[in-house]
Amino acid sequence: MARRARLAIRNLPHHIVQRGHNRCPVFLSDADRLAYLATLAEFREELGVQVHAWCLMSNHVHLVVNPGDSADNLGRLMKRLEDEMEEASARLMAECVDRRKAKPA
Repeated sequence: MARRARLAIRNLPHHIVQRGHNRCPVFLSDADRLAYLATLAEFREELGVQVHAWCLMSNHVHLVVNPGDSADNLGRLMKRLEDEMEEASARLMAECVDRRKAKPA
């Protein structure tokens, strides 16, 4: 079942939760976290959105983001973040699956 479309309202802060696939970690190291924050800063600048707060957890991210004058910037930001982090996510997913297979049932 597809995720419901996000309601985005221009010039209003939104709380966004971005989760790891299948409860697997999003970050394994501080280097992963720093790479995510650098990417977020880059796209924030390009799209003109305001990031009011963030919290990077091991298997998800909380963001408070104001999309500015274009509500579409919220979706653009999240899509670009997801696309940019796809390679790292694939690596983390493979490690997570390997660890789950190694656990006794």
